[in-house]
Amino acid sequence: MPRPIKFRRVGFNPGAIYFKPVGIPMSTLEEVILTMEEFEAIRLKDLEGLDQTEAAKKMNVSQPTFNRILNSARSKIADALTNGKAIRIEGGNYEFVGGGRGMGRGFGRGRGMGRGRG
Repeated sequence: MPRPIKFRRVGFNPGAIYFKPVGIPMSTLEEVILTMEEFEAIRLKDLEGLDQTEAAKKMNVSQPTFNRILNSARSKIADALTNGKAIRIEGGNYEFVGGGRGMGRGFGRGRGMGRGRG
């Protein structure tokens, strides 16, 4: 029997979910998909300056899992910046915490901005 999905906590809903290099037509652009939990890991560690243990607690994951998420996010961002690719933020297994717009859960690619719980 498969292990149940554990939603990662995300405390910020980005206003912009697509970033592209200037001067490259959309039709020729490759994309890198950054999941919501990868976005949150970058935000907590690199913007908020939390250590990995604190950030892992906020996301409701272990420190090794947080480290894997963070390394994946940094690798994708480096690929996009180095190779002129667009970055799209979407998908993942997450649950918004706190308050604000877009509250709810998101799962998988293409359902990235969270769904209301009704």
